[in-house]
Amino acid sequence: MAARPTPRTSRGPLSYRPEPGSIPTQPGVYRFRDAQRRVIYVGKAKNLRARLSSYFQDIANLHQRTATMVTTAASVEWTVVATEVEALQLEYSWIKEYDPRFNVKYRDDKSYPWLAVTLGEEFPRVMVGRGAKRKGTRYFGPYSHAWAIRETVDILLRVFPMRSCSNGVFKRSAQVGRPCLLGYIDKCSAPCVGEVSAEEHRAIVEDFCDFMGGQTKPFMRRIEKEMYAASEALDFEKAARLRDDLGAMQRALEKQAVVLGDGADADVVALAEDPLEVAVQVFYVRGGRIRGQRGWVADRMDEGETPDLVEHFLLQLYAGDADSIPREVLVPALPPDAETLEELLSDLRGSRVRIRVPQRGDKRALAETVEKNAQQSLALHKTKRASDLTTRNRALEEIQQALELDDVPLRIECYDVSNLQGTEVVASMVVFEDGLPRKGEYRKFVIKGVDGQNDVASMHEVITRRFRRLLDEQARSELKPGTEESGPMLVDPDTGRPRKFAYAPGLVVVDGGPPQVAAAQRALDELGIDDVPVCGLAKRLEEVWLPDEEDPVILARSSEGLYLLQRIRDEAHRFAIAHHRNRRSKSMVESVLDDVPGLGEVRRRTLLKHFGSLKKLREADAEQIAQVPGIGVRTAESIKAAVSGGAGGGAQASGGPTVVSVNTATGEIEEE
Repeated sequence: MAARPTPRTSRGPLSYRPEPGSIPTQPGVYRFRDAQRRVIYVGKAKNLRARLSSYFQDIANLHQRTATMVTTAASVEWTVVATEVEALQLEYSWIKEYDPRFNVKYRDDKSYPWLAVTLGEEFPRVMVGRGAKRKGTRYFGPYSHAWAIRETVDILLRVFPMRSCSNGVFKRSAQVGRPCLLGYIDKCSAPCVGEVSAEEHRAIVEDFCDFMGGQTKPFMRRIEKEMYAASEALDFEKAARLRDDLGAMQRALEKQAVVLGDGADADVVALAEDPLEVAVQVFYVRGGRIRGQRGWVADRMDEGETPDLVEHFLLQLYAGDADSIPREVLVPALPPDAETLEELLSDLRGSRVRIRVPQRGDKRALAETVEKNAQQSLALHKTKRASDLTTRNRALEEIQQALELDDVPLRIECYDVSNLQGTEVVASMVVFEDGLPRKGEYRKFVIKGVDGQNDVASMHEVITRRFRRLLDEQARSELKPGTEESGPMLVDPDTGRPRKFAYAPGLVVVDGGPPQVAAAQRALDELGIDDVPVCGLAKRLEEVWLPDEEDPVILARSSEGLYLLQRIRDEAHRFAIAHHRNRRSKSMVESVLDDVPGLGEVRRRTLLKHFGSLKKLREADAEQIAQVPGIGVRTAESIKAAVSGGAGGGAQASGGPTVVSVNTATGEIEEE
């Protein structure tokens, strides 16, 4: 371990930057400490020198959270290890020991119930529990609901009559010499009164654990053989009891959906991310059946991408619980050091562990299901956070204080511009009132006065158009001229509905930095509007920019005000992209069909209305296209050839340029 050199400056990362050449190039683990010597970040590296040097560059080039970390730190130290596996182990140990504030930590909320078997006791007990795991206890699950576990255990106790009572009941029954009710109804072998020995009871417990661990078919085959043997021996009472046991096990298995036909044991992991938080979902599959589900939501504290998040999660999930490691772990992206992590998990488990990304089949379909659960979990987390009235009020007050506004911005409008290389330029306006979205107030804009890719000019145009409408609506809604009580009428007297553009926002937010903010402010100044504040939120560093200010406003990482601004900005971005993709899809359909003989503008619109997008039109065959009103068989064949890039028509058929389309999901340009 190396200590830090003497300071070279009074503050900042340069004050504790190691001397050139003093950092080794071997694998190791490093720790950043603050001025109070508290560990604030732990990381590992294959090459310590290369990794640590990346922290001591120009702060402007660092990710915001990384920049915050290096400016908070006051020293850095490292430990050299022999292998990358040792680095992983040491990193996990230090994260668990120091709980650094800048590391991604998937905190267990202790709310998921477990099925636990206390193997460390002389007479093991099966029970439902929550919270942290204990040594000497084997756990199954976690499960979504405690009642589901109790129902399963109640069914299986007739097959595996093991102890399920508390220590107090067990000792009381031993003192009085009578078993409890479960012993009388054959749901317990009554070891408390010596009906079975400790060895016999432990054998029952081990069979139960093997069954819950996924080894179901051997037990069911054994009981089935015993049932037929008893029937042949004319012991019909025993045969009937074994038949009921077989049915009980079958009912227990029916409660667990079969998702993998090969009977695989795997943990399926999926992530849903945004710039601030990451949600993780895990499905536990044992014997091809889903045995449990679990989820976490954690703050993103560094610039790590999906592979880094996967590595951190797997390390925290398994490093402290070797018994729960399956043979296979399915992840959305391979960790940076997948082989090293596989070696570590294999050592902990005692057998080979594979980490891979499913590509096709049932495993791929299951991974997509888990991903949808992760996305819903993240959305639910955001909704719960945003729906809290106290939290929303605090967020609005923080925005007011940070931007030095006269009033709390009860109505916030956010604008974003979307285009693809200067084509189909559109903009969006989203409205949040009292911290909640008002989707009925959302507006779409098609930029008409700007040629090419110019986000600044586009932002100026959309702000001008929106607030010109505001002035027009207010001018038309004056009541009783000459009366002091008169003023803008915000509600249409004929319909009773609010006028579309009559409400002035308390704050205008634009997606961008100083250029976009300056364009929005210039548009308001040209219209003579001086009572609507403007700010911009830049994506990279999450800085809040104000007009005519050289330095941004930096909100705290945990600020509810920053969270609300980010949520509004992300919603405007989503709305703009959706509008852009829709327009782009329509234009691509029309352009591809331009050269089809006998297909005019009216029938092109009919095709677009019928199929909705170029992708769906390509997937259709000629017969389906011919079902569109006004489209004949020959025309349908020409359309199919044009959209498929075949020899029957279109640009390629005539020897023209390559037919290009745009993948509306990714924005990538595809050539046929």
